[in-house]
Amino acid sequence: MKYDGNFISFIAVAVAYWAFMLTDGALRMLVLLHFHQLGISPLQLAYIFLIYEFMGVITNLAAGFLAKKFGLKSTLYTGLILQVLALLMLSLIPSNWSVIEMVVFATCVQAISGVAKDLTKTSAKSSVKILSPRNRDDIVFQWVAKLTGSKNAAKGLGFFLGCALIAFVGFSLGLIALGLILLTVFLFLTTLMPPELPAGTKNVKFVNIFSRNKKINLLSLARLFLFGARDVWFVVGIPLFFIEMFSDGSTESNIYVFFLIGSFMAIWTIFYGILQTGVPSFFKGISYQSIQKRLVYWMGALTLTPLLLSLMMLFVIPFSNSILVASVILGLFVFGAILAISSSLHSFLILYFTSTKRATLDVGFYYMSNAAGRLIGTFLSGLSYQLGGLAYCLLFSTILLICSFFWTLLLKRESG
Repeated sequence: MKYDGNFISFIAVAVAYWAFMLTDGALRMLVLLHFHQLGISPLQLAYIFLIYEFMGVITNLAAGFLAKKFGLKSTLYTGLILQVLALLMLSLIPSNWSVIEMVVFATCVQAISGVAKDLTKTSAKSSVKILSPRNRDDIVFQWVAKLTGSKNAAKGLGFFLGCALIAFVGFSLGLIALGLILLTVFLFLTTLMPPELPAGTKNVKFVNIFSRNKKINLLSLARLFLFGARDVWFVVGIPLFFIEMFSDGSTESNIYVFFLIGSFMAIWTIFYGILQTGVPSFFKGISYQSIQKRLVYWMGALTLTPLLLSLMMLFVIPFSNSILVASVILGLFVFGAILAISSSLHSFLILYFTSTKRATLDVGFYYMSNAAGRLIGTFLSGLSYQLGGLAYCLLFSTILLICSFFWTLLLKRESG
């Protein structure tokens, strides 16, 4: 089978995105578990990741403009190099520092990683619209679903890799290993990247980053609350829940729990990613109006999932630990399945609503909302767990999903 230059360029971008997300997932686990071992609270853990998410908001706001002005290749390469820098900087934390000094330094370095992630993500997602065949919405849907699903699978593997690294080689050596992996991929891409990615446009203005398309604005608001609702239990809540259930503080039990956390987060994320790649086949030949209508139904089902889980944990008969954990795992996999469908429909709609000319700008603005939601979810994850454990995380998730459902209804009305 003969592939054109655009498809080969898309695959090259996807490889860069996969490598980045592998290190991103592993870094999240390394930082979370390392600083939990140092004894900091759930809310303090959330603070470490807040600057990461905040810089994601700022970067997404500017990433579309930067990609338009300097070209997708420039923003993609910059994202990869910044992540390598962040990984190596974190590996150099002196062991004789106080916990406070370590937390402050890690938080600042996480800012670099947050910039890196969203430069890479905006470049990768924008490339789908730019490199896909014109007037082929079905191809756009397939490409964006495969890219999004596969990057989530890569991040899932990263979660497991991060837990394995901290268990067997430690925090610093694990970070160095990740930096070398990503640097190798970067060097490989700089020599083999095809030329099809567009160069910059010098006359673009920063004010152009703000979308005047009401549908894009409504979809962005729905996205903000959707991913806040996921991260409110995912970032801090579920790892600490497993530690609370299974760890007695000994080295042996910590290694067991680290693998339990890594395995769950890896399998959940890979499961979520595989479902995302298959979503286009479920909606083949369906108009975008029908997709919007079905999105409303799926969002309603998603909203009920954390609500039922939280009510079970708060009010139903007290379970044994094993039954409670099994029920939570099953419920969160149902959440992941519905989220995979809803998220894929979102990713198609943003590319459907935008034009090739404005793709980098609108995608950057849209993922700025995604990052803002993650910022809110990260803060609420630490706060809600500290207030009432995983059950409160799921209650806050339900509230955020109700908000997302509201904006999804308004989007459907706007589209007729």
